[in-house]
Amino acid sequence: MGRKLDEPAVADVYNRALDLEAAGRIDEAVAAYRHLLELDPADHGGAGVRLAALGHGPAPGKAPEAYVETLFDQNAHRFEDVLVDALGYGVPALMAEALAALKLGPYQRMLDLGCGTGLAAEAMRDRVEEIIGLDISSRMIDICEEKDIYEGLYCGEVEEFLEDNDEPPFDLITACDVLPYIGDVRAMFAGVAAALTPKGVFSFSSEILSDQSGEYAVSAGHRYVHSESYLRRQLDLAGFEVLGLTEINVRMENDAPSPGHLVVARLR
Repeated sequence: MGRKLDEPAVADVYNRALDLEAAGRIDEAVAAYRHLLELDPADHGGAGVRLAALGHGPAPGKAPEAYVETLFDQNAHRFEDVLVDALGYGVPALMAEALAALKLGPYQRMLDLGCGTGLAAEAMRDRVEEIIGLDISSRMIDICEEKDIYEGLYCGEVEEFLEDNDEPPFDLITACDVLPYIGDVRAMFAGVAAALTPKGVFSFSSEILSDQSGEYAVSAGHRYVHSESYLRRQLDLAGFEVLGLTEINVRMENDAPSPGHLVVARLR
């Protein structure tokens, strides 16, 4: 039993930290983010990720569950308006095109990790008989249920679901815009491999860390970026062969493209 979260105090420190960072008072902002972590160890505001982006702390292995859940719960009602219409996000359609170009599919069962409002399922629906969706946000799951495009839906965190899932194997697993919230992909990739049928296909998007000697980092936009060399190495270790790795624009960020990778891999 942890202590009860003092929400007004947390909100006050969080807003003050954001204001200090925006004003360029970085040392004071860092102190405020560290205070925020003391008040809220679960880190609903993503203070640890923000500290890493400022260069004042190591990049956590993944974004805190409380942060990701809060972020997407708060934005579920306007998710598609902002992401698709305002930011030009089109990864699900690009993924469907990449799989078709490689002459992969049709598929019996697909697992849509980080399903959000169902954009990947909509893009793949005509090539898959049964689609199961997973998202950490219950409000995103509610929207998917209203759309009626999934045969099953789960609310939970990606790595935990893959570790505990008792679903029959999938022949396709997708993860659109999931890696920007996971830095260390080893557990995820191993879990995906275990959940696939022999020769099953895994397709995902990532954002690019240009330093190929590095593995992953947190960008100024508070999203994880990965080097191509790191992704290739971890896919190989998890038992995958890369069928396609293409540079794409994931979305617009502050009126500038966000360079990323679209990856298609298959179990060896």
